[in-house]
Amino acid sequence: MAPEPEVKNREARPPREGRPDNKGRPEGRGPEHRGPRDDRRGDRGDDRRGGRPEGPLEIDIDKLIGDSLYLDNQAHGIVSRMRDMDSGTRSQLRRLYNAVRRACRAPENERQHEFVMLRARLAYTIARHSLRSLDQMERLLLQVTRKNDVRGYERFKDLFEAIVAYNE
Repeated sequence: MAPEPEVKNREARPPREGRPDNKGRPEGRGPEHRGPRDDRRGDRGDDRRGGRPEGPLEIDIDKLIGDSLYLDNQAHGIVSRMRDMDSGTRSQLRRLYNAVRRACRAPENERQHEFVMLRARLAYTIARHSLRSLDQMERLLLQVTRKNDVRGYERFKDLFEAIVAYNE
């Protein structure tokens, strides 16, 4: 019989009254038996010690609308993170970019809904293909959708176009 894994301070704690000890727990349950972090749960890799999430700060939508150089710098940053972090393909990126273009062409009264659905599609693609470098784009898309401004939608499309171009 294999020895039980050592758990810190088990002997130092007083016995629990009225509660069963965990010896009857099925194997594979409990924190010591959990597998790697599951990104599908919505866990975005944040630091549990109270720090910021991994990666760069959010893209500021107002600066994106007003400053073309800021847009260009953000596109370069996202592409360099994609090359470092992800194994995403150009076709996945092109597919998302085509969805952005379709959402921008939607009638004005349906545009916000199209971008909300685009955000869901982007989130699915990020999770399905482990494209963690595009988390920043998902957060930006949320800002753009909340602002519901035509210029914001166009600048988001421009940013995505620059990302596709720099990724070629």
